[in-house]
Amino acid sequence: MKKLINAVGDVVPEMLEGLVAGAPGLVLLEGQTVVLRRDHARLGGRVALVSGGGAGHEPAHGGYVGPGMLTGAVVGDVFTSPSTDAVLAAVRAIAEGGSASGVLLVVKNYTGDRLNFGLAAELARAEGTDVEMVVVGDDVALAADGHHAGRRGLAGTVLVHKVAGAAAERGDDLAGVRALAQRVADDVRSMGVSLGACTVPAVGEPGFSLAEDEVEWGLGIHGEAGVERGAIASADDTAARLVGAVAEDAGLSDGDRVVLLVNDLGATPPSELDIVARGALAHLRERGVTVERMWVGRFLTALDMPGCSVSVLPVDDELLGLLDAPTETAAWPAPHQGLVAAPEAVTPPAAAEEPPTGERLAADSPVRRALDAACTAVREAEPELTRMDSEVGDGDLGTGLERGATAVQDEVDRYGADPVSALRDTSATLRRAIGGTSGPLYSILLMRAAASLEDAGSTEPAAWAAALRAGADGIMEVGGAEVGDRTMLDALVPLATSFAQHLDAGDDPASAWRDAVAAAEQGTASTAGTAARVGRSSYLGDRVKGTPDPGARAVVIWADAVGRALG
Repeated sequence: MKKLINAVGDVVPEMLEGLVAGAPGLVLLEGQTVVLRRDHARLGGRVALVSGGGAGHEPAHGGYVGPGMLTGAVVGDVFTSPSTDAVLAAVRAIAEGGSASGVLLVVKNYTGDRLNFGLAAELARAEGTDVEMVVVGDDVALAADGHHAGRRGLAGTVLVHKVAGAAAERGDDLAGVRALAQRVADDVRSMGVSLGACTVPAVGEPGFSLAEDEVEWGLGIHGEAGVERGAIASADDTAARLVGAVAEDAGLSDGDRVVLLVNDLGATPPSELDIVARGALAHLRERGVTVERMWVGRFLTALDMPGCSVSVLPVDDELLGLLDAPTETAAWPAPHQGLVAAPEAVTPPAAAEEPPTGERLAADSPVRRALDAACTAVREAEPELTRMDSEVGDGDLGTGLERGATAVQDEVDRYGADPVSALRDTSATLRRAIGGTSGPLYSILLMRAAASLEDAGSTEPAAWAAALRAGADGIMEVGGAEVGDRTMLDALVPLATSFAQHLDAGDDPASAWRDAVAAAEQGTASTAGTAARVGRSSYLGDRVKGTPDPGARAVVIWADAVGRALG
């Protein structure tokens, strides 16, 4: 187990100390794992809200303490309900000042939470404090009337916090705040999917194991497995299943208004979460449902679990106003972040490099055949290049070059008929299609080669050899690398140099090119024993040794394919 902790038993108190240290509006209740608003004893007659549960769900629950949401959060050990005494201590601390107009407990539907919060409420009432409790069970993966402890509380609980907190802040009495909280708890629906298990610090190993192609559908937030294990699906199909489950359970129909919460379970990259959010939004719109607000991020997690959940809440103008009301908490996003834009795209300016109508690259031209062969070879080599780049870089070379090769094959019908125009058009395609460093480098290579051919006024083999060398020189000039720095130049320069030398020696072009590819292969092999001076690999020092440079390997792949196509 790898965790940035000191000791298992100190996780919760030290976590809360760090949270409060960075939030001037919060305080810790002495002797308890309870986070309170600093002004908890000066609420001015407003209702107080207290929630909580086991740790491991961060930013819940301490991240929602502040004006407009919770007055206090009671935190137990990881995935363990806080004790009755801890909950009671929080209620007493709030009630002691006498400025709160009652306390509402918001509890997720887990047996330990219901028992400890429920008993604390009974004890507080016996002491004269007006306390009410709302239980949230928004998990649609469990049948509402099944043989179990009831539907579990998931990320929809955060929407209960927000609505009830805003109602309390505006001055609603305890009955009114409770009614709104209960309404949201009754109407919100959630479902989650996990790509793997989380690791509880006290256990030290994942709670379950999944094959590479498996996921768990319909799971809770305590590291347990779901109600069904199935095959991994695309983001859109995953979003469709989650949205379909919550929409069907909620009885959503055409014209309904909802808000959507897409929640990271702990270890999902924001990029993947945004893709799921895009799919969830699209599927709700396909149903005719109007999505008034959408929040995407980490709201209620299960430690480091990879996966997400989707929550949907039907709304009217009142609920929408409460959800939009400002709040001063660490975890709830600013109101403008929930706004949902209508689908819109801006038309880019027309490309200035479009060749004249009718002057297109012929299907049987040598340049067209070379481009197609090179692109096909690069696309087929994507797994190899990705693996190599993952070992010595950031793993994006294979997919980037594949994307560029696909774009060239898609656009080649629009390329200019002569080699110079075709090279420039290919350069423009790669510049648009490939990000990172590969796009600009290949674009420079082709631009300089085109200029060299144009200056030579010839397409003889010697002119192509000079053009290839001019492209390599352009990469060295702009990129700042040289042969020996462990880059594509370690293959490209030997390729160009050897091709020119063999042509000068009188070899036929096909033979000269084969020898040039062999020289590029030797240059590529030599990179396995050197450290990089430029690029991402340069940060790894000697750790890259043993694996040839993937950029150089890519040059060998497309150069060999070109030779085979034209030989």
